[in-house]
Amino acid sequence: MNTFKLFLSYIVISVFIFSCDSDFLLRTPLDEVTSVDYFKSPNDLKAYMNQFYSNTYFPRYNNHGNDFDSDNEITQSVNRRLEGTRTVSTTGSIGFGHVRSINYFFDHYRKVEKENSFESYKQYLGEAYFFRALIYYRLLQSYGNIQWITTELGTSSPDLYKARDPRNKVADEIIAALDTAASYLTDDKTRGAGRVNKWMALLMQSRIALYEGSWEKYHAGTAFGVENANPEKYFEKAVEAASQVMNSGVYDIFTTGNSESDYKTLFSLQDYSSNEEVMFWREYNNELTRGDRAFTNDRNFRMETPSGKTITKELADAYLCKDGKPIQASPLFGGYETLLDEMQNRDPRFLQTIATPDQVWKIFEDGTISYWEEVYEKLNTSSDYNAPSGYIIQKGYNPNMEYHVQQYEETPSILYRYAEVLLNYVEAKAELGNIDQSDIDKTIKKLRDRVGMPNLILNDIALDPSWDFPELSPIINEIRRERRVELAAEGFRWDDIARWAAADELIIGQRPKGFLASQISVNPFPIDDEGFLDPFQNAIPNGYGFDPKRDYLNSIPESEIVLNPELTQNPGW
Repeated sequence: MNTFKLFLSYIVISVFIFSCDSDFLLRTPLDEVTSVDYFKSPNDLKAYMNQFYSNTYFPRYNNHGNDFDSDNEITQSVNRRLEGTRTVSTTGSIGFGHVRSINYFFDHYRKVEKENSFESYKQYLGEAYFFRALIYYRLLQSYGNIQWITTELGTSSPDLYKARDPRNKVADEIIAALDTAASYLTDDKTRGAGRVNKWMALLMQSRIALYEGSWEKYHAGTAFGVENANPEKYFEKAVEAASQVMNSGVYDIFTTGNSESDYKTLFSLQDYSSNEEVMFWREYNNELTRGDRAFTNDRNFRMETPSGKTITKELADAYLCKDGKPIQASPLFGGYETLLDEMQNRDPRFLQTIATPDQVWKIFEDGTISYWEEVYEKLNTSSDYNAPSGYIIQKGYNPNMEYHVQQYEETPSILYRYAEVLLNYVEAKAELGNIDQSDIDKTIKKLRDRVGMPNLILNDIALDPSWDFPELSPIINEIRRERRVELAAEGFRWDDIARWAAADELIIGQRPKGFLASQISVNPFPIDDEGFLDPFQNAIPNGYGFDPKRDYLNSIPESEIVLNPELTQNPGW
């Protein structure tokens, strides 16, 4: 049986297992469902691990971006978390089914030791540690304190109804798991679309350490504060992990030398197997799975029109002018009268992320070209052309119509890229207070060089009267801006807001705005006093009602607390 068939066979088994009962606490042991003799060879371990290479942990890059739960993007409906209208979940599961599944591997993988060398299967053991870390990281982000469990539990296990472990203990265990994963996983670059490697584990370690360090620092003294907090420990780990990737020489920033298109091009390529920046990507192949929605990605088809999904004015305003100064302080800023005025003399990532009327919309097989101007002329004339903010997103979009076949589109998704490693490193250094110009030169400068922007000079940072965090240092503000712009629409923004405890500054009492309403002929949305689109003016007249004493974490489902009273509820719920 080949690997692909083994994978499908195991998925069938897994579906059966996981459909028996959606709740972790009530499941029967897996060895009553599947054979304990399954793990006989390294290929059996590999086939088992294949189930974790799924949308759960490696989601596709969605059409129109991945930041709709933040202040970066806006849809036609108000996000409930930001609005503060979520209620306590009465039913459902925390998600320990994934914990149980990975722990089954750890409880049984040693069966292969009888006839196989450690070298023959250590890659798959490394993957198990990697996915254990990812599984628990998702739980940590969602619920904070959570039970750290490393074995498959039976109905009589004393740990079945244990209390939650402190979040810093869980964070430490996650980081330790990634240390082990990095020691076992291959250090080959690979083609990036197959199995995880050492460098991906270190990237995730830098991300998670930065997340926990920021959480402990900025949530200190709140309901989400951590007892015996030590944020510096995590910032130092983030620097260490990122440094290992940076010093390896395996990856670099993708550039062809064309500052006006390289950033945009990166997200519209069809193959990343030899790309120097993309560390891990999701490949779609119609030869194997033609027409199967789980194995296709019709992003280009869906991004031909805004379809109610657009970028906010708040993100658009974050892009610097080409002199490296913010729009409020630069004489180069052209104003808001038209989108073409607004994009003039801006960081090229502005017009490589936001579609402007003069850019190519479609390239047909006969060479005919259409421009985004056609779309802007039709804004709000139908649901396809609905655009709450007016700013149409084009990051991740390829205008070549060859790649716009909905049922069979093979558009790949970038999952991990080297740019994040650089941003994790430089932010952690700034948080530690020992950043110097050399740190900026090997991180932010590389990102800005790609788009032809001037470097950030530590001792000459232009004052921005509209900094999001005026109480913090200029360097922290500018690093956070760089992260926002570079990683826009890639799904990082909410996690950043949460770990910075930044809802006070960015969410509460705010409404996402759009460009000047005078630029479009059909406008079904309200307008603010300055003439900008204000699509949620009626829905949330007082702005988002996010509760900073509750909404940073999810509620524990009441059904889980009934089963295990030791769980307790999260603050504010």
